[in-house]
Amino acid sequence: MKRSAWPVALTIAGSDSGGGAGVQTDLKTFAAWRCHGTSAITCLTAQNPRQVTGIQPVRPDMVRAQLRAIFAELPVGAAKTGMLFSAGIIKVVAEWWAADKRPPLVVDPVMVATSGAVLLKPSAIHALKERLLPQACLITPNLDEAQLLLGGTLRTLADLRAAAVGLHDLLGCAALVKGGHLDWRGQAVDVLFDGRRVTVLRARRIPGVSTHGTGCTYSAAITAHLARGAKLLTAVRAAKRFVTDAIAQSYRIGAHLALQPGAPGK
Repeated sequence: MKRSAWPVALTIAGSDSGGGAGVQTDLKTFAAWRCHGTSAITCLTAQNPRQVTGIQPVRPDMVRAQLRAIFAELPVGAAKTGMLFSAGIIKVVAEWWAADKRPPLVVDPVMVATSGAVLLKPSAIHALKERLLPQACLITPNLDEAQLLLGGTLRTLADLRAAAVGLHDLLGCAALVKGGHLDWRGQAVDVLFDGRRVTVLRARRIPGVSTHGTGCTYSAAITAHLARGAKLLTAVRAAKRFVTDAIAQSYRIGAHLALQPGAPGK
């Protein structure tokens, strides 16, 4: 019997006990795109759709051990980071990517949860900017994260364009600045600058749906497409459609809504 070969995608992120974000949603997204999902856990969190009530970081040497075990046997095609939490964990990931030829890395600079919980120690922001972000093929900050990285306030589409270009100039990597709650003519708008051109990505805004995990799903879908060999712009466009559909098809869990990653992969 001839077995199909699946590409391998890696998430380096925290565990979400509520199942709506973090490693849990990354792995669901990888599977939707027919990628074999692997994971290096950085933190355990006690959380639900409403709030984060506890965070227990993994020792940096254990994060390194997970990476070593994965890369020893599995051909990782692309990777993403999510919640890294501490300077020590960021240092391990940055050193791993600097040590050898590594696959494309998508960095979702997770700093603050939707609930307002701080997910990145202030002391780690410098390490993130100086050591890890410049090694990424793409970073995917939301409005709040882009403002923290650049300073200033982002309120308009022109601000998003300027931020994407500014982040590329600062860090040397492509930047996808996500519009988030910025409502531009009834659309959800993100801006990508890959070093050559600015691309504005628009999708219908889904009214009446408040979910967490959209950023994780978005960056995981991009990573899955890169693992499958897609070019960056193709990957981002497909991921934008995917996350829009996941929001539109969200399902109810108790008093909350959860994203529904579809199964579009072939």
